[in-house]
Amino acid sequence: MRNSTRSGVDPFIVMDVMEAARKAEDAGRHIIHMEVGQPGTPAPEGARAALAAAMGEDAMGYTVALGLPALRARIARLYGEWYGVDLDPNRVIVTSGSSGAFILAFTALFDTGQRVGIGAPGYPSYRQILRALDLVPVDIETAEANRLQPVAADLEGLDLSGLMVASPANPTGTMLGREDMAALMEAAAAQGASFISDEIYHGIEYDSKAVSALEISDACYVINSFSKYFSMTGWRVGWMVVPEDHVRVVERLAQNLFICPPHASQVAALAAMDCHEELEANMDVYRVNRQLMLDGLPAAGFDRIAPPDGAFYVYADVSHLTDDSVGFAKEILEQAGVAVTPGLDFDPARGGGTLRFSYARSTGDIAEGLRRLKVFMEGR
Repeated sequence: MRNSTRSGVDPFIVMDVMEAARKAEDAGRHIIHMEVGQPGTPAPEGARAALAAAMGEDAMGYTVALGLPALRARIARLYGEWYGVDLDPNRVIVTSGSSGAFILAFTALFDTGQRVGIGAPGYPSYRQILRALDLVPVDIETAEANRLQPVAADLEGLDLSGLMVASPANPTGTMLGREDMAALMEAAAAQGASFISDEIYHGIEYDSKAVSALEISDACYVINSFSKYFSMTGWRVGWMVVPEDHVRVVERLAQNLFICPPHASQVAALAAMDCHEELEANMDVYRVNRQLMLDGLPAAGFDRIAPPDGAFYVYADVSHLTDDSVGFAKEILEQAGVAVTPGLDFDPARGGGTLRFSYARSTGDIAEGLRRLKVFMEGR
């Protein structure tokens, strides 16, 4: 049987790195994981306890396609707590992770062949999901002067049907300020482009609070997830907020594509939202790890970096060391026992000269990884 042309997406390179690291561990090596973008902590204790209790009383069957009403209401309340936004819970749609939200958003908003702008460097699965849906991803080459975030002027002449931004961004950790976000939304609207804001790293910020697109306008899609701040990657539960007149459109798609998000994960997610003490303890670890990275990476020879505003990544320019980030990452894994992500995952044009380092794991692991990197670079 033949495969569709739509199925010819690129591999998610970080997953290949994870597999290589797993094989090394199976062979008896101790690998420090700086490649994977997931917390080293489990779901909050309160979330796990709530699910354990519910499993003794509930068959955990289908929920409605839009998600548990109690969870949708609690998510809406979060927007009041974090941003001062009065959000109607009916506009909240619970999804099978942010990935499910991307599929729903792209399918609801765009027709075959339409062009959707994404910042480069940026999360690689945007590009691949768009391609799999027979849409055209348009890489917007961002500038260091703009902290590798798109700006309104970058949209000129692109003839876009949509624009997706991420703040804090993966892989850079940089954020859009309110004025820059508003200018992008205005520029997108001026050419009739739908605006999607990926906010899955909200909550993981350092010196200032991230801006939600919903603080500026309701004429947008906002996507978030329980994976990062709430430490629930493998639970595969996220959410999206859409304009009121788009809810039924997305609901029909969700009914047919997913039936509903995982019931058990929704129960845990609802409880996780009130585990403030544990979640903030995780943030304390990220703050320490971030400083270790900002001190330790330059000391190891990776000195072309910018402090991340949020998330738990440092994106390093290593173009003076290599133009083959995949080969360089392989060398680091084999010789130093540290797994890092090649920049080609995030930027097909310039990623041969960049690496992403994640600091989401334990402080002990981060310190040991930095020590190994220093030894590796000194002997290179």
